[in-house]
Amino acid sequence: MKPKVDTVVQFSGLKPGRYEYDFTLDSTFFEAFQNDEIREGEVDFKVILEKRERMLLFTFSFNGKVKSICDRCLGEIEVPVEGEETLCVKFSDTETTDEDDVVFLPESAYKIDLAQWMYEYVVVSMPMQRVHPEGQCDSEMLKYISDERVEDEEPLQDEADTDPRWDALKSLLEK
Repeated sequence: MKPKVDTVVQFSGLKPGRYEYDFTLDSTFFEAFQNDEIREGEVDFKVILEKRERMLLFTFSFNGKVKSICDRCLGEIEVPVEGEETLCVKFSDTETTDEDDVVFLPESAYKIDLAQWMYEYVVVSMPMQRVHPEGQCDSEMLKYISDERVEDEEPLQDEADTDPRWDALKSLLEK
C-alpha cells in the first residue's frame, strides 16, 4: 500500500542550489507501512535538498509524536520523536559502495520518493523501551504481571515428586 502523503521530490529541471520542502506525516502515512510499532501519529519533516552537479544531498529534520504500545502494560502510549538525518544520492548505473547513507539512482532518474527513508528515520528515533511514566500504566494489566501474583500460585511440582536420580546428582554437587 502506498502512503497518501506525497513525499516525491522531482529534481530534474532544478538548478544546482538549495531547496526546502515541508512534509507532515499523519496516521494514513504510518498505516501504509503496516507495522505494529507505530499505530498512528503526526510528524513534521523539514527536508533541505542541496543539488549538486552529480549528487543530491538531503538533510531531514523532524519532530512529532507517534502512538505505540507500552512495553510494560501493553496499553497505548504516545512517544515523542525527533532527529536529524542526512541522505546522499549519487547518480550511477552501477552501485560502487556499501555505505548505508548513500543511495544510487540511475542516470535517467528524475525524481525520488522519500517515504521509506522518512518512515525508517522515525522508527529508528523511537526509544528502545517504551513505557508509561511511573503510575500511569494500566493497573488491571499490572496485576497479571506483578511479583505478588507469582508468589500466590502453587508450585508446578512438589518436592516429594522429584525423580530420585536427580536427588543422587544433587548430592554429588553438594560434596
